[in-house]
Amino acid sequence: MLELHKQAEEMIRARGERATSARVHVLATLLAEQRAVAHHEIEERVRRKQKLDRVTLYRVLEWLQEKCLVHRVVSADRIWLFRANLDAHPHPHAHFECTRCTTVICLDDMKAEYDRQLPPGYRSHEIELRVKGLCAECT
Repeated sequence: MLELHKQAEEMIRARGERATSARVHVLATLLAEQRAVAHHEIEERVRRKQKLDRVTLYRVLEWLQEKCLVHRVVSADRIWLFRANLDAHPHPHAHFECTRCTTVICLDDMKAEYDRQLPPGYRSHEIELRVKGLCAECT
C-alpha cells in the first residue's frame, strides 16, 4: 500500500497540486481497486487507516474528479462509483455493468466516441457508453 501512496502523491503533484493526506489516501485506495467502487466502500477502506468524515470524502472525490485523477460512473441503482484514472489524459471509454451483481469495470480499450453532429444549439458535455450483461463471476 505504501507504493500506492507514493504513486497517488506523484499523480497529484504532477498536476501542480498539494498532496494532502486525505487526497493521497483516497486516491491510493482507488488505485488499489480493480473496479469502480461506491462512496460507502471507499469510506470503509479509508477509515481503516485515516479518520475522514463523509463530507470531506465527498469533497476529495469531487476534487479528484475535477483534476481528472478519477472518473465517476452512475450504476443502474443510481449510485456513484469511482475509479482511478491511470493515464495522464484519460479518454472517454465504455463501462461494463453486471446485471446480477452490479459490478462495474472500465473497458479502457473500447472508446466512447460520438462522430455525429448534434442538432444546432446542442452541446455535449459527456458521453457515456455502458455494456450490460453478466460478468465472469456470475456466468
